[in-house]
Amino acid sequence: MKQKSVAVVGAAETTDLGVIPGLSQIQLHADAALNAMEDAGLKPADIDGVATAGETPAPVAHYLGITPTWVDGTAVGGCSFMLHVRHAAAAINEGLCKTVLITHGESGRSRVGVAPRPPYPSSLAGQFEAPFGTMGPPTMFTIPLLRYMKTYRVSEEQVAMVSVVQREWAGKNPRATFKEPISVADVLNSRMIAYPFRILMCCLVTDGGGALILTSAERAKDFPRKPVYILGTGESVETPMISQMADFTSSRAFRVSGRKAFDEAGISHEDVDHLMIYDAFAHLPLYGLEDLGFCKPGEAAQFIGARHTAPGGKLPLNTNGGGLSYMHSGMYGMYALQESVRQMRGTAAAQVPGAKISVAHGVGGMFAASGTIIFSNERG
Repeated sequence: MKQKSVAVVGAAETTDLGVIPGLSQIQLHADAALNAMEDAGLKPADIDGVATAGETPAPVAHYLGITPTWVDGTAVGGCSFMLHVRHAAAAINEGLCKTVLITHGESGRSRVGVAPRPPYPSSLAGQFEAPFGTMGPPTMFTIPLLRYMKTYRVSEEQVAMVSVVQREWAGKNPRATFKEPISVADVLNSRMIAYPFRILMCCLVTDGGGALILTSAERAKDFPRKPVYILGTGESVETPMISQMADFTSSRAFRVSGRKAFDEAGISHEDVDHLMIYDAFAHLPLYGLEDLGFCKPGEAAQFIGARHTAPGGKLPLNTNGGGLSYMHSGMYGMYALQESVRQMRGTAAAQVPGAKISVAHGVGGMFAASGTIIFSNERG
């Protein structure tokens, strides 16, 4: 992709976040979409590209009154929206469309208008994992985390520190679900879910959504908001079965996606001012820091423990509070992207002073898929 040829010109989350029993899932998509259009000064007739996951593009476009010339229904879990950004940028560069709307909405808590997503008996996971008693992400993520902890001698206290630091960031964010400070002891004394995960190491379950609007960088100067440019992108998939990861201590999809984005952006790790790593569970930032190359294998826990990712640290990470304390409706990637855009616009609740480059990195499934987007607020 050509560097900085595409920009984000609209970005917004749903009017409310948390518990929203009055809106169905498709209404959450629409609420976020209308907010993003207002942010960009656009109306539905101005949109000619639609990308979405959870709901497929056809009902979302119909519900909003949009007849697009380009659609993308890529659905690989929580990082789908990172892939949508990548695909939309390519489509805009190719001239397939001019203005792309990417929407997300989930009634994760209230479950209004949500289609069930059990593992199909004929799927790989349905045949080879479900019969052995896996009951959702907490029971699946234990496999890689326990191996990681054993291999690198990482303690429960160190994993708990991830949740503690994320809560510090959430305390600075008025929209965060949980803002009260917590300690390592609080995390380790919270209710056990599936060893070693306590409830404070697990993501929230909320309602909400968000939307982005992308267009060419040439057109972006005509919009009311400061453009946020796409600097680099990457994507990959590994395996739908966590039991079949090539290496339980590292994600191959993370490494491929991250390397592609950094190579495309032409930047080094020292150039990154702000970082978002999908944190459905407390161990994911450890994997992200290492697989993206910010830390050597096994060193991310010490890096976080030394407060390098905390407020005032050299690498601000998950500055909205993350999926652990801010918001997590099921597919968190959109919220990570939203915070990167806010940081690049200079409007974040916990703004990183002088931030010029932000990386948003997502995971889909367990470690099934990954997407990485690098943003910049400078074009020159």
